[in-house]
Amino acid sequence: MSGTDAHSADLVILGGGSGGYACALRAAELGLSVVLVEKDKLGGTCLHRGCIPTKALLHAAEVADHARDGAKVGIRSSFDGVDLAGVNAYRENVVGRLYKGLQGLVASRAITVVEGAGTLEGAGVVRVGEDRYRGRHVVLATGSYARTLPGLELDDRIVTSDRAISLDEMPRRVVVLGGGVIGVEFASVWRSFGAEVTIVEALPRLVAAEDPFCSTQLERAFRRRRIAARTGVRFAKATRNGDAVTVALESGEEIEADLLLVAVGRGPNTTGHGFAEAGVATEGGFVTVDERLRTNLDGVYAVGDVTPGLQLAHRGFAHGIFVAEDVAGLDPVPVADDGIPRVTYCDPEIASVGLTEDAARQRYGEVHTVTYDLAGNGKSQILQTSGAVKLVQAGAAGGDGAVVGLHMVGSRVGELVGEAQLIYNWEATPADVAPLIHAHPTQSEALGEAHLALAGKPLHTHG
Repeated sequence: MSGTDAHSADLVILGGGSGGYACALRAAELGLSVVLVEKDKLGGTCLHRGCIPTKALLHAAEVADHARDGAKVGIRSSFDGVDLAGVNAYRENVVGRLYKGLQGLVASRAITVVEGAGTLEGAGVVRVGEDRYRGRHVVLATGSYARTLPGLELDDRIVTSDRAISLDEMPRRVVVLGGGVIGVEFASVWRSFGAEVTIVEALPRLVAAEDPFCSTQLERAFRRRRIAARTGVRFAKATRNGDAVTVALESGEEIEADLLLVAVGRGPNTTGHGFAEAGVATEGGFVTVDERLRTNLDGVYAVGDVTPGLQLAHRGFAHGIFVAEDVAGLDPVPVADDGIPRVTYCDPEIASVGLTEDAARQRYGEVHTVTYDLAGNGKSQILQTSGAVKLVQAGAAGGDGAVVGLHMVGSRVGELVGEAQLIYNWEATPADVAPLIHAHPTQSEALGEAHLALAGKPLHTHG
């Protein structure tokens, strides 16, 4: 295959991460011909450097906590330290099995996989090396990268999340620069592994994209876990001193650490792929798209982290499926970010869907909220977790407004967000949910009881 007619297809997809491979699989299922271009490994950041490996680390951290805290439930156990080689082997095994499964799945479909760096040469044309692949439609799915800060030189002591997932020695003291999702997840892991952890966040609170209720709950829990947080203070510089790093803040404080994790967010991979040269419109580095994920170039779509909005693997999956169905003429419903569930897998977990209270007030004017403390939930007491469920209803108390925001903090609340997204996306009212029976004892009862309270008939809480 060489020259301008190397290959023609209904879809040429640039990037084999969550959005790209989901688009390829769904398109092939619908009978479309597909070329999938990937320069690294199928699965992208989520599978190899993000979601899956970090959650494997978080599970190892949970096991460490259980070993340390066994006496609390009458079990004689102890935490004797972390075998990072063993943890890394476990993590790699999980990733390896999923990667092998994905390779088999793609191979079982009529998908042409092209290994190499792709460049967009215009509407309908992607070049890989000397070969050109022509598509009736092109999908830009090049994902994101770990951001850093000007003047920070990455090495073995100053790292981003890409390096942090595979450390070969356990740091005793860690500074985490950034209190967003990535920062608090790694802070949680390293504290469970026995490190002293300090989070530095320029914004006034941790996980600032969440409802302030979630930030308050998490900060309280982190104080109990002795995870220090410096919020509302800006980073000034980092100085390498042998095997240590001195982190200076604009407040004048200096913090000594063995490791500095730079967790200041992720940027879109939109440079080096020919987007600008081909005329693709961008804003702030992100590809500009309409609600149907179409760019300004005819026949060119963009999905996942290269588009503005939530940077979540499952959003990428949904985008990819949407584009495949749109190209196939199925007229799918556009993906709305508000209805996408969000989970932060630190300890305790944060799970939410819909609007924060402030955003709901801006949209609806008057809102009504209820907060249900997990202290009243039997399963949460068995799990020895604290936290709460907060519901936001559009309109006045006692009205028939829909539940427009659900925010939860506590161990394993990520498993509750499936029901929460159904409540939000089906525009359920408190009266719709209150009669539903939740199994006892489960944490899902907390959602049920919160809706009972919102409907004006609290069971284990005061009205």
